[in-house]
Amino acid sequence: MKKAIILFLVVSIPFFGFTQLVENIDYISPFHNDIAAVKKDEQWAFINLKGEIIIDYRNDLVMTETADGNFPIFKSDRCLIEDKRDGISYFGYINTCGKMVIEPQFLNATNFNEGSAIVLEVFKEEVARNEALGKSIVYYKYLQGIIDTQGHIKAYLSPERVNVILDKKFLKAPPEITSKYISKDLYAVKSKNNKWTVIKL
Repeated sequence: MKKAIILFLVVSIPFFGFTQLVENIDYISPFHNDIAAVKKDEQWAFINLKGEIIIDYRNDLVMTETADGNFPIFKSDRCLIEDKRDGISYFGYINTCGKMVIEPQFLNATNFNEGSAIVLEVFKEEVARNEALGKSIVYYKYLQGIIDTQGHIKAYLSPERVNVILDKKFLKAPPEITSKYISKDLYAVKSKNNKWTVIKL
């Protein structure tokens, strides 16, 4: 009888102190800006310091290579997203609520640093028009620009527009960004002969 009572007491003791918040995840990143990325299957979500999911699982987040691995991150409260249209990648940003704040429109883009990011802005130029077919002949070009956290261009880093063919047969990967952030208001721009020029905004 005594054994039965003891066994009952042990089994009925509640397990205090732990609450499952996210489970069955494949990967969890270190925290950046108080937010960590978690992966389940092929989708990513974000959790806060309390372990609560603040942005649900999605498949448009862009990976960032870090010393701790590859995963999406927030910098300046912005995270890169990618939208593929007709086989071409366009990049934009969401905020820490998961809301799109900068539409995917750039051919390439970097994470933000101190409120600025480098992007490849696309320009459409109409060079002629075929009146018989009712179609315009257009060329696409891009410039390297610096944007603020709302997506407004603050300055351009390259004086010449670069021709690009917006066709997945020719543009199989995003064009390379040949500029880089050094420090606040300082950027390095690579020339065609692979030499760097440091400029101040």
